[in-house]
Amino acid sequence: MIENPFSLSGKTILVTGASSGIGRAIAIACTQMGASVILTGRNVQRLNETLTGLMGEGHQAIPADLTDGDQVEALVSQLPKLDGVSHNAGISLRVPCNSIENDDYQAVMKANFEAPMSLQTALLSHKRMNRDASIVFMASKAADFPSVGNALYSASKGALISYAKVLALELAPRNIRVNCVCPAMVLTPLVACDALIGQDDVADLQKKYPLKRYGQPDDVAYLAVYLLSNVSTWMTGVSVDITGGAKEL
Repeated sequence: MIENPFSLSGKTILVTGASSGIGRAIAIACTQMGASVILTGRNVQRLNETLTGLMGEGHQAIPADLTDGDQVEALVSQLPKLDGVSHNAGISLRVPCNSIENDDYQAVMKANFEAPMSLQTALLSHKRMNRDASIVFMASKAADFPSVGNALYSASKGALISYAKVLALELAPRNIRVNCVCPAMVLTPLVACDALIGQDDVADLQKKYPLKRYGQPDDVAYLAVYLLSNVSTWMTGVSVDITGGAKEL
């Protein structure tokens, strides 16, 4: 019998933003590949819904607001040694550049950049990462593809990509890999809540993609599984695009 090279059997993986969208899809896919998964997110009800949808047993949900330093410390204190982390929590906010206020900047940068960076710092300082572990940050092609009103979101994801590249260098001596996934538009609650994009607009905009559709959370989840598995042991410091062929957002 040929062993599945994408197996996550025996690995313990923390998945943030696991209450919905891409984070939920990654958590489910990881358990399909045999991982033990620890979920975290702010919405307790939706987090528990994700937990009930996981395959296998022994998984755990620990609610936490990752923009709150005390809650991050409490989360990390409850964690075992990890073989992987998938950072997915984040928010979207479209504001024209001439209307950006300090509260807008603080909200987006804190959720999309400061929170994953602070969590990862805590995981490392508390020695929660095993040697040969894999860290995956959910970034975005928005860092490269400018779109009107998306400056804050794009900037936060660009900062995350730059941070991840440095982290990859610093953790390479321990064989801990650090990579980013950069999706184009994926049909998640973030898109559904975008006040500038209506349902008719979504249908029309998808037709501009070479593959004629936006991504689904599962499309991104399977790429994350690849990066979390041992198949990608010679891959670090990379930002992987998954865009359906799109050259702009």
